[in-house]
Amino acid sequence: MAEEVRQELSALAAIFCGPNEWEMLSCSETDGAVFRIRTTAEGLVGEDVPLELAFHLPVGYPLCLPGISVNSEHLTRAQCENLLGEARKLVSEPMVHELVLWIQQNLRFVLSQPETASSHEKCTLPESAMVDDGPWMTLLRLDHMRARTKYVKAVERWASELRLTGRLMFMGKLILILLQGDRSNIKEYLTLQKTSKVDVDSSGKKCKEKMISVLSETKVQTEHKRFLAFEVKEYSTLEELQKEFGAAGLGELFSECVLGLVK
Repeated sequence: MAEEVRQELSALAAIFCGPNEWEMLSCSETDGAVFRIRTTAEGLVGEDVPLELAFHLPVGYPLCLPGISVNSEHLTRAQCENLLGEARKLVSEPMVHELVLWIQQNLRFVLSQPETASSHEKCTLPESAMVDDGPWMTLLRLDHMRARTKYVKAVERWASELRLTGRLMFMGKLILILLQGDRSNIKEYLTLQKTSKVDVDSSGKKCKEKMISVLSETKVQTEHKRFLAFEVKEYSTLEELQKEFGAAGLGELFSECVLGLVK
C-alpha cells in the first residue's frame, strides 16, 4: 500500500475520532483498504441526517476511484450520483475527506432535487476506476457459511440489484462465487460483502465476512460463455463442478484457481 494512502488513513482516523465514527474493516496489500465512516449532514430543514459511508480503496487508489457505499434512509441511488461525479474531479489525489466534506456541505441541495420514479433504490455508488470496455468476471472463494439461508439470500439480492450474473457454487466445503458484469458493480458487490453482517460467528452473533478471497479478476473473453442469470448450484463431485466451468469456456480458470483448492 502506498505511503500516501497510509498517511490518508491515519489522518482520517484522527479526524473521525468520535464514538463509532471510524471503523477499519480490512486492510491488505492485495485487496486495499475497506473502512466505514459514520457522520451527519444538515438536511432540508436544518436537521442532522445520519450517514454511514463505506469506502474501499483499491490497490490503484488514488489513481482510480474508491468504491463508495452510502447508507442512509434519506438518500436514494439517484441522489447519490453527485458524489461519484465529485470523486471523478479528485482522481490522482487523496479524496476521502474531501468527499465526506462535500456531501456534508451539499446534502440539502441533493435532497431538494426532483427524482424520477425509478430512482428509489438503495443509495450505493460503485467504484468507477477508468472506463472498462465490456463485462468483467471475478471468481471469489468463501471459507464458510454458518447462516447459509440468510447468506445466500443476501448474495442473490446484491447480484440482482447490481445486475450481476453468474453462480454461487457449493461442493462439499468448497464455496465459490463467480460474477460477471460491469467491473464497477463487481467492486461494489465486494464492498457490500465486506461491510455487511451477512453471517454469524461461532457464538451465533452476527458478523461481517472476513474470510473472502479473490481468486481471479479478468475481462470476459470471447471464448467465455455469458451467464444470463445468477443461480445457486450444488455439486456432488469435482467432475460436476469441472463440467460447469468447462461448459462456460472456463476450463483454464478451473485448472489454475479451483483444482488446487480440493486436492
